Amino acid sequence: MSRYGAQFGPDITFLGVPSCDLAESSGYADADVVILGAPFDGGTSHRPGTRFGPQAIRSTDYLGHDGSRPSLALRTDGLKDLKVYDAGDVMMTPGDITAALGALEAAVQTVTESGAIPLILGGDHSIAFADATGVANALGHGRISMTHFDAHADTGDIEFGSLWGHGAPMRRLIESGALRGDRFLQIGLRGYWPEPATLDWMAGQAMRSYEMTEIVHRGLTDCLTEAFGIAIDDCDGVFLSVDIDVCDPAHAPGTGTPEPGGLSARQLLDSVRRICLELPVVGIDVVEVSPPYDHADITAALANRVVLEALSAIARRRRDAETGQAWNPLLPLLADRPASRPKPD
Repeated sequence: MSRYGAQFGPDITFLGVPSCDLAESSGYADADVVILGAPFDGGTSHRPGTRFGPQAIRSTDYLGHDGSRPSLALRTDGLKDLKVYDAGDVMMTPGDITAALGALEAAVQTVTESGAIPLILGGDHSIAFADATGVANALGHGRISMTHFDAHADTGDIEFGSLWGHGAPMRRLIESGALRGDRFLQIGLRGYWPEPATLDWMAGQAMRSYEMTEIVHRGLTDCLTEAFGIAIDDCDGVFLSVDIDVCDPAHAPGTGTPEPGGLSARQLLDSVRRICLELPVVGIDVVEVSPPYDHADITAALANRVVLEALSAIARRRRDAETGQAWNPLLPLLADRPASRPKPD
């Protein structure tokens, strides 16, 4: 499990944060967050290319890769206020999905057992099984809820003759007992899959899915507030899984299974901020960024900002816990505004 670097490109870290080697625990003993790359697209059913996602998410930014990103809204620097390390890419064997997922699960479990939050850059969504299982192995099966942003439920059974693939990780997580179906929240579903039999299975597990029609009708804020109450009921932490195709293809074209009619980039970033501010997040993955199908780095830039929004909000949550005061995102605007406008002559 030594540091492998980057499997598909130069060995860079996320925006210049320090590197670490999972085989040398002393090198990240003080970590709050450890970033892992999961460059795997062997579970893809349509357009491939997500094996290049970690490299794109790490590097797509117009600012200097100096390990610092102060948040304008939250007045924290997620890369400085937290101890963030990048352990490089997990060696995920192309063509052997069981070996690849096993290696990733072990790496995520190692990070979680160290006391840090694992933040995994995908890769296709098949990696979510390894990601959430690795966290559950460390913190307790059935003790972690899932908040899952996606156009698709990913609860298929046997696809293309295999139990493993990016259309099935959520079913495998529930069947294995790692996660509970009644603490599984899905945001942004839409389109023309899954079929009725799979929907019946989901209902039998007491999963809660917020389809886009409901989100548009009720409002995203109300849906998230309801989901948060379920997520923290009788659970010790929340795993956040973000499939970039939860956003409309206009906002995230570089993905394997684009589905029109999704969230905007702004809605996704606001949602990630709320989750990491309000909930005890114990693991995160950001998946399904496929650079070969991207245009002008639109999708990679959004995924990069999803990571930064999560880190900034986690830093804010911890600072608020220390001070005992909840942050008001309007405060910077009010503070920076002149007290009064000059009167006209």
